[in-house]
Amino acid sequence: MSDPSFADRRDAGRALGGALQTLAGTPDLLVLGLPRGGVPVAFEVARKLGAELDVLVVRKLGLPQQPELAMGAIGAGGVLELNPELIVEGHVSQEALDAVVQRERLELQRREAAYRGDRPAPRLRGRCVVLVDDGIATGASMRAALDVLRRAQPARIVVAVPVAAAQTLLEPGLAEAEVVTLARPWNLGGVGRFYQDFGQTSDDEVRELLVRSAAGRPGPVAP
Repeated sequence: MSDPSFADRRDAGRALGGALQTLAGTPDLLVLGLPRGGVPVAFEVARKLGAELDVLVVRKLGLPQQPELAMGAIGAGGVLELNPELIVEGHVSQEALDAVVQRERLELQRREAAYRGDRPAPRLRGRCVVLVDDGIATGASMRAALDVLRRAQPARIVVAVPVAAAQTLLEPGLAEAEVVTLARPWNLGGVGRFYQDFGQTSDDEVRELLVRSAAGRPGPVAP
């Protein structure tokens, strides 16, 4: 079977929501999207399942000379996830690493304020939480998100992504997670190749989708 191709993140979210239909009707269900690219996917998942939608903000730590390649990630509460091998291979000094961490911590705080405003963070303890992104490559962001989420003690966590690198799902931090994917190739070659449109998601789009989801959540949408 060939790997799926999605028109865009919303299209991928609709397909992913279909694969998660057994969760529809789960009491107190919460869908969390990883901003920014995971939120359009999560919006459609939440719509399919009739669930509350919110965001869990983590920040990728990109290599100084190759920002798209994650040498780690940070999350709320001081969570720091590093890939020591990549840091060594990239000849990243402690000073350079500290500078990236500091910059991304400031951006994390900015995004949390921008997306949620005065609205309080959702209750997580004891809930069934679906954690959504547009894909998993190195897994740094998702591992950081899981670390943050596990500290809040939800009853169940389901990681849901349209596509994930198969080898990454076998690594510590993800190997023990409950994961739903539509494709898990061994040679990922980049998440973007599974999307016809993989343009950047804006802060405005994230805010709009959160408002729209809160305003129109009547119940699960039929497959």
